[in-house]
Amino acid sequence: MAILEVNDIYKNFGKTEVLKGVSFSLEKGEVLAIIGSSGSGKTTLLRCINFLEKADKGTVYVDGELIQDAEISRKESSAQRRENQLKFGMVFQSFNLFPQYNVLKNVTLAMELLNKEKKTMTQEQINEKAMSLIERVGLKEKAMNFPCELSGGQQQRVAIARALALNPMILCFDEPTSALDPELTGEVLKVIKSLKDSDSTMIVVTHEMAFARDVADKVIFMDDGVIAEMGTPEDIFAHPKNERTKEFLQRYFE
Repeated sequence: MAILEVNDIYKNFGKTEVLKGVSFSLEKGEVLAIIGSSGSGKTTLLRCINFLEKADKGTVYVDGELIQDAEISRKESSAQRRENQLKFGMVFQSFNLFPQYNVLKNVTLAMELLNKEKKTMTQEQINEKAMSLIERVGLKEKAMNFPCELSGGQQQRVAIARALALNPMILCFDEPTSALDPELTGEVLKVIKSLKDSDSTMIVVTHEMAFARDVADKVIFMDDGVIAEMGTPEDIFAHPKNERTKEFLQRYFE
């Protein structure tokens, strides 16, 4: 059974059609890279899947459970919505760390808020888990530093640790390296690659074609709000069938 099934997602902003019936599935432990030109609908698709935007039409299933149906979503309670959102972890291109908190607090905050309701962990356990995640992304020595004291690559690695804190079933990355220079891009992509080795299920919207080719299990090329082509990295990068895919990749690699 697929861990994620996205069926016929539509999204308009006013009179502008941004998504025009997008469907795909993802197996547990797979990495999906979504590529395409700016404005093709990549980020909007990601945001519709993880509740940051409300789709106008379509359904989303996680591990066989219907968690989103655009036709009935208004009837969902805020508690239901929050529980479904927790199935996803999100890493933004601009980091979105809390500048007033140090690294440790940025990672513990969501766990602390959730623990107020469920009371399943002690503060010591929360801190221990956060430190293990901070160490996992290579920032143990920076745990007490504030975001302004970190490089962009370090801030993005903190954002990844924060996204992992609530044990999401699916990790979502929206252009995680677009705000970074090439050297810092490498360190962030190395962390994301290490998550693949630990069997994490991930969706990565990216302009890093080499990363998509070398790390993803499945690649989607989006064009004008639809999936123009979908397949393995070998299918997409070595043997593209769609003319728009060929044009896009030719421009990138020429």
